[in-house]
Amino acid sequence: MIRLRLSLALSYEVNEPGSNFIFNIHAAHTNRQVVVDESLVVNQQVPLTVETDPTTGNRYLRLSAATGPLQIFYTASVDLTHYMAAPEQIAEVPVARLPAQVLGYIYPSRYCQSDRLYRLAMREFGQRQQGYGRVQAIRDWVAQRITYAKNISDSNSSAIDTLIETAGVCRDFAHLMIALCRASNIPARFTTGINYGVDPVYGPLDFHAYVEVYLVGGWYLFDPSGTAIPMGLVRFGTGRDAADVAFATIFGEVGSSPPVINIEAIAGADGLLVMPQLVRSALSTDG
Repeated sequence: MIRLRLSLALSYEVNEPGSNFIFNIHAAHTNRQVVVDESLVVNQQVPLTVETDPTTGNRYLRLSAATGPLQIFYTASVDLTHYMAAPEQIAEVPVARLPAQVLGYIYPSRYCQSDRLYRLAMREFGQRQQGYGRVQAIRDWVAQRITYAKNISDSNSSAIDTLIETAGVCRDFAHLMIALCRASNIPARFTTGINYGVDPVYGPLDFHAYVEVYLVGGWYLFDPSGTAIPMGLVRFGTGRDAADVAFATIFGEVGSSPPVINIEAIAGADGLLVMPQLVRSALSTDG
């Protein structure tokens, strides 16, 4: 078991009264991700709610802010007990046997145009043996062909754009991998968290996009950008693509500052400190 302590500080300047905010910054509750404790502090005395989507498990903080500074502080301690399996023993799930709640992740979506990447996917991965290894090959293909670079893409960039530009940030790597998985008839979804273990060369800690792929046994973690340690990924939200799981959706005239984020491994209830590390095993916090 790994215990992680995380903190987020978000700062805004609200210029329009009644501006509405929807945040997806709360750690999710899953079978293998337990929120031990958490706290939320908002500097404005305004009504707020935290609601959970019963389908995805995503947790949403909603509030309507007054004019002036708005500051959000969220902290949590989270226990991760990963399901671990040998990659060669994990098979794909035939489309005919996919659970109904998984079907939405095999179709094209706004940023993951899998229907336009079918021929590419068949040429590159169609002859590979089905299973976890084929998904790993898709992940490696994306990591080898796309260069991590800021200020190349924007919020409108899609998997097709990333394929053309051959550069982007974690969001773009995730979109392209998801699109190629879906084009190969493998369900995949966009997942958000914090880039635990990132090299300081990439800048300060930040929100992170990675991929969960549905295979026999559940949803498995993949980080196509290769910038984080998957064993240290705490899930905030899942969706078809980035449009579903923005950490902040704002309605109104609002200015913002970069988020201040921290995450570290701490001793668990047994007093032992277990550090996330890179492993060969397949990992899941959902199964």
